[in-house]
Amino acid sequence: MRTSPDPEVAALMRVAELMCLAARTAPKACGQDNLAMAILEDEDVKYRLAGEMRRLGEEIPAPFFVRDAENLVAAPVIVLIGTRLHRLNVPGCCFCGHPGCEEAERAGVRCSFNVGDLGLAVGSAVAQAAALHADNRVMFSAGLAAVNLELLGAEVKICYGIPLSATGKNPFFDRK
Repeated sequence: MRTSPDPEVAALMRVAELMCLAARTAPKACGQDNLAMAILEDEDVKYRLAGEMRRLGEEIPAPFFVRDAENLVAAPVIVLIGTRLHRLNVPGCCFCGHPGCEEAERAGVRCSFNVGDLGLAVGSAVAQAAALHADNRVMFSAGLAAVNLELLGAEVKICYGIPLSATGKNPFFDRK
């Protein structure tokens, strides 16, 4: 017999750890890993993140930031996955729209390989969550707030937040 007061939250922490593992081992361009990850369960950090989302929602204005903040507060566990921006200098690449990394740097354009690697990592992470039947949702809004708060460090410039839940109904869908 299990005596844990909340076995679902303990399971969500294991899911979050496996999501980070899936993200870390996802394919990366040139074998360069620029990812940064964190698992948030501390209430103070969650409320700080949700507060920044509300602030952004009012400032931008974008009401979905405020709606997403309420989802975050209700989620017992949140996974953050972000990337540092380091050009890979792949010869012949022009995926960012510029003929080379030097021109892209001058124009202030981000390396498409960093962005692509982040997408693969997030996809791998949420596939792991889905396979383990954990309700989740990828949130740009939580990621932007995490970048603003430097929750993954000052070098991380692109991030997504993925709240997790284990309730009778997925709280991240059928939202207002």
